[in-house]
Amino acid sequence: MNAESGFNPGLNMATIRQAINETIERVRMPTPTRLRDLIRQIRAAKTQAEERAVVNRECAYIRSTFREEDSVWRCRNIAKLFYIHMLGYPAHFGQLECLKLIASPKFTDKRIGYLGAMLLLDERQDVHLLITNCLKNDLNSPTQFVVGLALCTLGAIASPEMARDLAGEIEKLMKSPNAYIRKKAVLCAFRIIRRVPELMEIFLPATRSLLNEKNHGILITGVTLITEMCENSPDTLNHFKKIVPNLVRILKNLILAGYSPEHDVSGVSDPFLQVKILRLLRILGRNDPDASEAMNDILAQVATNTETSKNVGNTILYETVLTIMDIKSEGGLRVLAVNILGRFLLNNDKNIRYIALHTLLRTVHVDISAVQRHRSTILECLKDPDVTIRKRAMELSFALVNTQNIRAMAKELLIFLEKADPEFKAQCSSSMVNSAERYAPTIRWHLDTLLNILIAAGNYVRDDVVSSTIQIISSSPSNEQGVITVKLWESIQETLDNQPLLQVAVWCIGEFGDSLLYGDDLEFTLERPTESIVIELFNKLLCSNQVNMVSKQYALVSLTKLSTRLKAGQGEIKGIVEAFGSHLNVDLQQRGVEFSQLFGSYNHLRTSLLEKMPAMTITRMNGNTEGSGEVEPSNIKVTDEKSSTNGRSNTDTLLDLLGSGDDIIMSTTSSVIPSNTTNTVESNNLLDLLGDIDLSASTAPVIVSNNNNNLLSSPVTMSIFDDNENTNISDVSGVFSLNGDSNIPDNFDLGLDAMPQSPPTNAKIVTALDKNDLFVQLSMVNQSDYQQINMITTNNSKDTLEQYLFQAAVPKSFQLQMMSPSGSVLLPGGKITQEMRVKNNSSNAVLRMKLRISYLCNGNPVLEQCEVSEFGK
Repeated sequence: MNAESGFNPGLNMATIRQAINETIERVRMPTPTRLRDLIRQIRAAKTQAEERAVVNRECAYIRSTFREEDSVWRCRNIAKLFYIHMLGYPAHFGQLECLKLIASPKFTDKRIGYLGAMLLLDERQDVHLLITNCLKNDLNSPTQFVVGLALCTLGAIASPEMARDLAGEIEKLMKSPNAYIRKKAVLCAFRIIRRVPELMEIFLPATRSLLNEKNHGILITGVTLITEMCENSPDTLNHFKKIVPNLVRILKNLILAGYSPEHDVSGVSDPFLQVKILRLLRILGRNDPDASEAMNDILAQVATNTETSKNVGNTILYETVLTIMDIKSEGGLRVLAVNILGRFLLNNDKNIRYIALHTLLRTVHVDISAVQRHRSTILECLKDPDVTIRKRAMELSFALVNTQNIRAMAKELLIFLEKADPEFKAQCSSSMVNSAERYAPTIRWHLDTLLNILIAAGNYVRDDVVSSTIQIISSSPSNEQGVITVKLWESIQETLDNQPLLQVAVWCIGEFGDSLLYGDDLEFTLERPTESIVIELFNKLLCSNQVNMVSKQYALVSLTKLSTRLKAGQGEIKGIVEAFGSHLNVDLQQRGVEFSQLFGSYNHLRTSLLEKMPAMTITRMNGNTEGSGEVEPSNIKVTDEKSSTNGRSNTDTLLDLLGSGDDIIMSTTSSVIPSNTTNTVESNNLLDLLGDIDLSASTAPVIVSNNNNNLLSSPVTMSIFDDNENTNISDVSGVFSLNGDSNIPDNFDLGLDAMPQSPPTNAKIVTALDKNDLFVQLSMVNQSDYQQINMITTNNSKDTLEQYLFQAAVPKSFQLQMMSPSGSVLLPGGKITQEMRVKNNSSNAVLRMKLRISYLCNGNPVLEQCEVSEFGK
């Protein structure tokens, strides 16, 4: 036989015999179900039990083929196992078969095997260790597609150990002349760096030439890799700042190149690469004036030349706006960026409107005057049918409130509050109260606004609104107190369902009832009430099932006070109060019994005990009400003019450390301590209030009096650095005494109202906290007699953080002074700064600082604690 008859001289009889035997075995073995047939059977199952039966039957067959070492249909069985795994059924028994396919010389087998490795393996499996050798062999394969499979699998399942073993191979492949392999290698390096950041230095030399590539795939993956490196390492970020001109050149070519069919999307040239470059420019230009100046022109060109009729163009414009707002850009460029967002607000696509509101909320602190120009459009978004847009528009509206627009903004927000969904009413009412307190033009307008908020929000009002309203009314002029009492009286005539409004109303009637009944120059919309009508109303609400227990507690206290305000009706009031002595509610029963004594044996003390309360002040932190619990008249802290001076008492300062001044009331009167032992015990009991954290300073320096009669002997502070958990308070010190210290320099100012200064350029910067999108940095610079530390907190989240409180403590060999912070509300993208001054009393001591950061996020309290020890001596 010759070649023409089909004879192959390379075949021998042994090879022919082996092929015949394999064919016979293949005929004898039952043909497995094809994948499409399995999918059809599973979909045809009418119940979950039928589906499980089909899957179990097929898994049993696959296991049997694995035991018989059937290599003919291994690929088909593994493919079916993938589908079973996707349905949520266990498929781990196929892991070793995947390794066998990976070791096969056939590309089709390797493809299925590597896919199985990515689906079925993770670093917790022991089989995971066996794949490293196979990957190393395939990374050196002469076939580019085999190398590509290995790179994809390594990037997907690499453990830290595997990444360290194969990092050198990846670095070599990043220099390969094959563009396909280089692209895959760069992406694999990106995944490895994200998994093991310390391997960054291995890939750094190979990344320098990536931006000079003409190949689109290599260029976009190179930008992605450089971005990841810059985000992970400040040193790498400084290293890559010199590539800003290259990035500007690439971006300019993309804009001016015009139509490019290969990478064109809706008429925009390579939008994915443009977005990647804009993001990298944003990282490189942050806090760098020189780099920002180099990219200002190209950002202006992108903002003006990008097509806005397509969603692709809007994506590029959005990234451009973020970059402009995040770098040290020019004022005109920031106005251009805000105007772009303003155009987004007019877009019909609700997703684009949401993005615009969200971005404006993050950047409003950068240029608030430019955002104010779009105020009317933002207010229109309050009427949007989409709930997420309404929420962002509400938050942005409150960020725009100032002294000039408070009247117009309050009017619009009240309209929104009346029609808002229940989940918005609580946050909106509290924010309106804070804005009114900060920017109210007159007392009358302030009180009217608070009344309108109580009416519009109803029972969704938070408790802090009630306490804040009572405090504002108590500190108002007497004529305004009478006017607001009349309005509150008339507002509760129609319904008793509004509990917050009812609580404020009965408190005011009990406190200023004489003005309501007998006051002159008061205008009534309804008829002026008589004494019997007022008492009848109180009796009605005390017996009503619509009124909750807290409102009844308010009413019972106010009714008792009315007995000294009214000229008649004391007997009727006495009968109502005594009836509550047997009430089922323990609190009302106790109040009824105790108040009844004021009409009996202690009647001579009733007038003096129930006289009008002085102006109340609620402990606040930077303008925000502290605490949100229910505040009754008997529980509100009252301070007179003497106690509200600049010299704060030791108790008030300590209450700041404890967190809530409303819930903890301490006596400020002096008490004689008979011995040091008692002093220590009392002080340790006081420390128990702090929980697990001991603090030596809060938003103001802890100043402790040197008076021996005070509960806290001088100098006393709470150390958090002693090894002994049972710290003796009298043995530690770390803050300034009120009586002064001869070692303190004259220029070490103790003023509590000093504003924080910007950190010098030569300051040592330490990252104290980077968690939950909250970034806290401390920058330290040495002064002549002390160390100046500036705290800068940045909110990188999408939520507004309220009641932000930064507390710090140092070892007892240091002295710490903290200035007032720049604010307590952190808007998205906003910053809060605070200055600290530390004096070292020991030459060998190393500065350590424990930090306690607390804030409210969406109404939920968050507490973060950390220790910073990178300052040095």
